[in-house]
Amino acid sequence: MSMIRDLRAAVRPSLRPSLRKGPAPYADYDSTRDASASSAVVDCAVYRQGRRLDRTDCLTPHEAMLRVRGEGDFAWIGLHEPTEEEFAGIAKEFGLHPLAVEDAVHAHQRPKLERYDDTLFTVFKTIHYVEHAELTATSEVVETGEVMCFTGQNFVITVRHGGKGSLRALRHRLQEDPDLLAKGPSAVLHALADHVVDGYLAVADAVQDDIDEVEIDVFSAPAKGSPRGTDAGRIYQLKREVLEFKRAVAPMLRPLQLLSERPMRLVDPDIQKYFRDVADHLARVHEQVTGFDELLNSILQANLAQAAVAQNEDMRKITSWAAIIAVPTAVCGVYGMNFEHMPELGWKYGYPLVLGVILVTCFAIHRSLKRNGWL
Repeated sequence: MSMIRDLRAAVRPSLRPSLRKGPAPYADYDSTRDASASSAVVDCAVYRQGRRLDRTDCLTPHEAMLRVRGEGDFAWIGLHEPTEEEFAGIAKEFGLHPLAVEDAVHAHQRPKLERYDDTLFTVFKTIHYVEHAELTATSEVVETGEVMCFTGQNFVITVRHGGKGSLRALRHRLQEDPDLLAKGPSAVLHALADHVVDGYLAVADAVQDDIDEVEIDVFSAPAKGSPRGTDAGRIYQLKREVLEFKRAVAPMLRPLQLLSERPMRLVDPDIQKYFRDVADHLARVHEQVTGFDELLNSILQANLAQAAVAQNEDMRKITSWAAIIAVPTAVCGVYGMNFEHMPELGWKYGYPLVLGVILVTCFAIHRSLKRNGWL
C-alpha cells in the first residue's frame, strides 16, 4: 500500500497541468526566490488593526503573507509597471487569476470591475493636467495613466502604470487614520477610487480654463489688422484631449455604482457607504466633461461660421471692386476698337467728357455698394 501511495504522489503533479486549458500559469515560478529582488515593488507592508508593522522596512510579498495572521490583518503591496517575470511570483503567492494578471501587466485597459473567485480586480484610469504656456494645435492637455487594484480578504495589490500619479502620499494619508484603515482592504480600494476621482475634479477645472480662453478668442472682436477668429486646430486639439478625458471617466460610472449599491463580501458595509460619495463626484465630472465636449462642438462650429462669413465679406469686396473696374474697362474697350466714324473722336471735349462719365459712374457705384455694406 505504501508503494501505491508513493506512486500516486509521483504521478498526480504531472497530471495537474494537463487538466487546465493551455499552459499552467506561473509554472516556472520558484517559491524560494526572493520576490523583493523585483524592482517593480515600490512598497510592501502589513497592517494590523489599521497600524503598519515594521514602518521602516519594505517587506517582501512572501514575508508579508507570512505575517498576515489573524482577522484585521492585511498586506498592501504597491508596484510600478511590473513585467510578467516580476509579477509572476506575487501572482502565485496570492493566487491571482491569470487573466487579471495579464491585464495588470500589459495595461491599456478600460476602467472596469471584475470578480475572480475571492478577489476583486478594479481598473482605474488616472488623468493628469499637462501645464502649457500657450494652447496650440499640438499642445498636450491631459496625460493618462492606469492603476489596477487587486482586493482580497487579507491583501491589496496596487499596480500603477504611467510616470505620474504616485500613491505614496495616499498610503501615508491612510496610515494617519488607523480607524479607517482598520476596515481592511476595502478601505484602501475606496481611498484609491476617491484619489482618482479627486484628480478628475482638478483636471476638469484646469480644462475649463483652457476652454474659456478659446471661447474668448473666438467670440471677442479681433484687433485691427489681425486675422478674424482663432485657429481651428487649437479647438480640434482641445476637443481630442477632452474626448480622451471622457473615455477615462465614462466607463467608471458602472463599477462605482456596483461598489456603492451592490453588497459584496470583500467590501465592508461601512466603507460601501463612502463609495456613494465617490460615485456622486464622478457623476459630476462626467456631466462636466460631456458639457465640455458639447461646448467645444459649438465653439468649433462658430469658428467655422466666422471663417465662412469672413470669406463671404472678402468675396463681396472683391466683387464690388470688380464691378467698379468694369466701367472703365467697358468704356476703354469700346473706344479701343478704333472705328473711323466715331463723332466723339473729333470733338474738342470728347476726351474730358468720357473721363468724367467714367469717374461719376465709378463714384456712384462705389457709394451705392458702400451704403449696402459691400465695401
